[in-house]
Amino acid sequence: MSDAVQPTAAEVRAAAEAVKTALDRHLAAVERRSGEDDPGVYEAFNELAAAAEVYDELLYDHYDEVTPFEIPGADDTPPYTGPEEPNALSVLIRRDYAVAEPQRLLAQAQRVEAADDAVATEASGTVHGALGVLFGEFEPDEIASRHKEFGLEEGDSTLWVTAADEPAEPGEWLEAPFEQVDVERVVCRFDVSAVFDDDLDDDLEDDVDDEADGADGADLEDEDLEPLDVDRR
Repeated sequence: MSDAVQPTAAEVRAAAEAVKTALDRHLAAVERRSGEDDPGVYEAFNELAAAAEVYDELLYDHYDEVTPFEIPGADDTPPYTGPEEPNALSVLIRRDYAVAEPQRLLAQAQRVEAADDAVATEASGTVHGALGVLFGEFEPDEIASRHKEFGLEEGDSTLWVTAADEPAEPGEWLEAPFEQVDVERVVCRFDVSAVFDDDLDDDLEDDVDDEADGADGADLEDEDLEPLDVDRR
């Protein structure tokens, strides 16, 4: 950051005072809370998190120092306000992947084409076509468990279970399936991200990857791919 846009020492001090004020408000809200999901505590928590983030950024920009504060993303979920005994549920899943090995992806899609006459011929000639073939043939959970076979690399993922009063009518939300998610009806959520990993986890994962790739740690070549269990539907 250039000197022209660096925060001043006074701005850093003001941000620190804001954190102190937010800390006092959060403690006061906790002391007078009316229940486990008191909205006042939730609001004070968010104010404290925002003040701490601003202070952390200004402190780093001006002094090249950091704070020990870290606010987990999952705690940003507001209190649950849905029915205690839901009559219906919606499960929303997002999984991100990087196309790490396009040639492996294309090869696996071509194998599906060769094994299943119902798959459109030559659809696997491009990466986006190969993705359509594989996601059309295999269930998302199977692709998640076998992503390396398909030349994919896992990114962040999240799963939300939301409560509903009644099941949706057939076709009701298909045009915009993720548009109207009420976060206050999230019963539970599960997040997976590299930001939660520490160095030890990374080392262990590397060891597992090496064992899976081969005894000598070398990556498998395309001709070494195991046959796919093609689900003909």
